Amino acid sequence: MTQVYFDNAATTKIREEVITVMAETMRASYGNASSSHSFGRSSKSLIEHSRKTIARYLNASAGEIVFTSGGTEADNLVLRSAVRDLKINHIITTKIEHHAILHTIEQLEKEYNIAVSFVNTDANGHIDYLHLEELLNNYENTLVSLMHVNNEIGNLLDIKRVANLCKVNNALFHSDAVQSVGHYKLDLEEIPIDFIAASAHKFHGPKGVGFAFIRKNTRLKPLIFGGEQERGLRAGTESIHNIVGLSEALKHAYTNYDEEYQYVRNIKQYFIQKLKTELPLVTFNGSSGDIEKSTYTLINVCLPIDEKKASMLLFQLDLKGIACSKGSACQSGSAKGSHVLAEILNDADMHKPSIRFSFSIYNTKKEVDYVIDVLKEFV
Repeated sequence: MTQVYFDNAATTKIREEVITVMAETMRASYGNASSSHSFGRSSKSLIEHSRKTIARYLNASAGEIVFTSGGTEADNLVLRSAVRDLKINHIITTKIEHHAILHTIEQLEKEYNIAVSFVNTDANGHIDYLHLEELLNNYENTLVSLMHVNNEIGNLLDIKRVANLCKVNNALFHSDAVQSVGHYKLDLEEIPIDFIAASAHKFHGPKGVGFAFIRKNTRLKPLIFGGEQERGLRAGTESIHNIVGLSEALKHAYTNYDEEYQYVRNIKQYFIQKLKTELPLVTFNGSSGDIEKSTYTLINVCLPIDEKKASMLLFQLDLKGIACSKGSACQSGSAKGSHVLAEILNDADMHKPSIRFSFSIYNTKKEVDYVIDVLKEFV
């Protein structure tokens, strides 16, 4: 059976080069990085080399990279410590952020009675920058949390513009960059952002490891207490092979950036062209059909299918060997619909199936042709 993996926004295939270096690390570097003997020092050296590699690609300082279990932990570390330790009492965000942001803010609102403001978004899910500026002018002790690339509809945030607005208004700026690190070149010296979150498995690295970029002198304190690992910001014995895998994956993402960016972008453009030609009644959610206003890695489409067919669509696609999703993989199995689409679609379109197809270097145009042919059976 033909198999097509178009769910790369959920997770990506690990590069063979990453698997190789991780296997060698597990085989040869098994010492605890906190131990003072040679085995421990060897492991510690690998961690610090990885930290420096990541920092170099982001134009940051090594001391600003804190390894975590992934993007969700990095987001929690930043948001919780900002409220608890930096005395942030107002957070600005949107209603279409990842649940790692929204659920954390909701809990902080209950625990600390902070104020929460939501930036207005337009019909395609793009933020109103003038409204953001207005909110920044009306509050003090504020942190802004806006994702760089929306994980469901792919909208791009003008991250530098937001960072500059926050700096002018003495607000902290945090961005969940899980869908953009490894896919876009971020110069954190040029962009005056305070915090970002990243996760290795979104750019062909291992699951269970990520990092937080924490701008120096921001005085965050740990979320997890115990030992003094990660300069006291993240206790727990480091997962050395995962950290090395993260670094290796980012290295390849940057080394091959121009070629791979264009390759995946061409896959998306081809998919858009085929949809418009073969299935003209299909519409694009958000700006995912606009290559300039959305990430080159995904599209989110609304299919003109009645509710009876819609209820079994993903199951039927799976039977045809096609992996895709209704939205965030974190919500799979949930009876709730997409909170992102609920903000931008009308009632009629919300009752139609919306599917996210997301791409990587391991996909081909031939796979696009196969998916289009299968979709034509339903539409």
